[in-house]
Amino acid sequence: MTSTSLLQTAFEHHRNGRLAQAESAYLQFIACQPAHAGAQHLLGLLYLQSGRAALAVEQIARAVKTEPNNPDYLNNYGAALRANSQTELAINCYRKALQLNPRDIDLQNNLGNAYLELQRFEEAAGCYRRVLRALPDNPDVRSSLCNALQSYGFQCHDKGMYLQAEAAYEEAIGLNPADGASYYNLGNAQRELGKAEEALKSYRQAQKLLPHDADVYNNLGNVLRETGQLKEAVAAYQQALQLNPQLYHARVHLVHQKQHFCEWTGLEQEVAMIRDWVKTVPQAQISPFAFLAMPGTTADEQRICADNWVSNRFSQLFAIAQSDDFSANRKHRKLRIGYLSSDFRLHPLAFLISELIECHDRTQFEIYAYSNAADDKTPERKRLEKAFDHFIDIRKLSIPQAAERIKQDQIDILVDLTGFTQASRTALVALKPAPVSINWLGFPGTMGAYKGKPLFDYILTDDFVMPISKDVNFAETPLRLPVCYQPNDRKRPIGKPTTRAENGLPDDAFVFCSFNQTFKILPQVFDIWMNILKERPASVLWLLECNAVAKENLQREAETRGVAADRLIFAPRVPIADHLARHQLADLFLDTLPYNAHTTASDALWMGLPLLTCTGQTFASRVAGSLLHALGMDDLITDNLDDYRQKALQLSSDADLLASIKQRLLQSRDSAPLFETGRFAQDLEHCYQTVWQRYLQEGQTQP
Repeated sequence: MTSTSLLQTAFEHHRNGRLAQAESAYLQFIACQPAHAGAQHLLGLLYLQSGRAALAVEQIARAVKTEPNNPDYLNNYGAALRANSQTELAINCYRKALQLNPRDIDLQNNLGNAYLELQRFEEAAGCYRRVLRALPDNPDVRSSLCNALQSYGFQCHDKGMYLQAEAAYEEAIGLNPADGASYYNLGNAQRELGKAEEALKSYRQAQKLLPHDADVYNNLGNVLRETGQLKEAVAAYQQALQLNPQLYHARVHLVHQKQHFCEWTGLEQEVAMIRDWVKTVPQAQISPFAFLAMPGTTADEQRICADNWVSNRFSQLFAIAQSDDFSANRKHRKLRIGYLSSDFRLHPLAFLISELIECHDRTQFEIYAYSNAADDKTPERKRLEKAFDHFIDIRKLSIPQAAERIKQDQIDILVDLTGFTQASRTALVALKPAPVSINWLGFPGTMGAYKGKPLFDYILTDDFVMPISKDVNFAETPLRLPVCYQPNDRKRPIGKPTTRAENGLPDDAFVFCSFNQTFKILPQVFDIWMNILKERPASVLWLLECNAVAKENLQREAETRGVAADRLIFAPRVPIADHLARHQLADLFLDTLPYNAHTTASDALWMGLPLLTCTGQTFASRVAGSLLHALGMDDLITDNLDDYRQKALQLSSDADLLASIKQRLLQSRDSAPLFETGRFAQDLEHCYQTVWQRYLQEGQTQP
């Protein structure tokens, strides 16, 4: 048999599936003509078909060596390399083949598949787009592109690249408008971008396409809550739990929203269940902010909750974080402080820090703002923009891009003012964009750790709000300010005085008030309040009207406890200047527990309104006490609810005592360290200098 007929025989066996006979014939032929590239290639394909990838790679490589510019050989060489787990080399083969034959659709598709294997989803999508342009009606190609876009969207979302994720999901929806998952994921990206209305539309469409998906209803509930549609949010959470009773985060959201509504039926049992999840189900997505507002949660449990959240949400960012060389930071003369926040706008934060930023010593410090807040065009926003030396809007930057910007700006100390609250960009701290990081003001508790590594190096605090005995409950190293951890703004606007009658208050009554948000009002404290009202029949309780459902529920709860509903008077939301002015109409502010008044307490004290607090064992339950302690008014601090009740009764029956306290408060506005913003700035700058010197001397941020 001639060599030509031998090769023909081998090919016929191969084509008809007689692989053993084909292999024997190919080997005989190659023994006669070892440089025959075609035979080498065909034998390699046979090895690939029979699952012998390593032999296929070896054999086809010989064919490619003989004919290096044959696109078919390169294509199949790539297939063999992929089968042999050498996908990077396969990509090189496909790319070289495409240079030789750029119109080869099979090559483009194979290259896309190889990128997909390596999770290089953006590049995979590019290949599938080119194939789809050539084969616009091919459902398999359309499906491959959709899958690549979905995966790229996931990848971007995990890295905080929300704009890119949004674009990927929108393109996927254009290809397959019936895919509910794409709408759901698009809503997630839009919510992270602060596009609440757009997210709502996306979730609504996902709901239509995926009517039995509990996660869709949960996230729909989140955005309904954020857009003020509170009843609808509760209904969405309830539907999510009906579909999946084990959807932990939906239960947490529902309980927290019920707290906003002051709907307390079953609250104790539900909180007990959530506390157990924190300790036994670490993968449960339990919001640290919602958790610290729940009655009975301990400082230790709050740390566990924060640790779980960081591990669940930020693990990928910790994995890609690098130990950067910050030696360049030592070259600039002034210490560069970066403040990170989503609340540089009309927000309580503005009424705490604006004057502080203005008071920073510009001979020693250069002050940067990294803002994730939309410009609301308010005087508060304009004042903040003017106060900082540099005001950088990071809303359109991904988490890695924002972190890189902070690195490029050579920030020495990064201070996060948002924490685990809405629209936070705290995740970028996991990428270590600055030598030193500090948790302050936004979140009243620890920000946790990942595998024992704290998310933040330090937490700014004081001796009262965080006694040394509580250090063990915090991942961060405490930095204690000498007076109080919370700053104050002496320039906050105050409106024109109004009368009690103009605010719906009786002229001759004793006015107790509590302007805390309704989620802080809990049954145990409300019981005390109602008891006080019954003991003082000529009194009313003035509350902030946060939502209509809470108002209705509180009125009903009052009547259940034997107090007429009309003795609860609700203050509508008004501009901050007018809100501050109306404090002067109240006689005594009654604080909440376990989540105290924070900025709200500063407002009351600044306006000369005595505030009575009851401290607990957590950070959030000790803030009002810290403010009072800084004013030297420890007589308004109690540590149990019995004493709290008795003190409220005493103050409401002793007009002279209450008048003297009010006089002390008014005098303290000009002399108390709590309201000396310049002194606060100096104390804070001393802390910054201390940790920076520690970093320089020890090469680390932990002492």
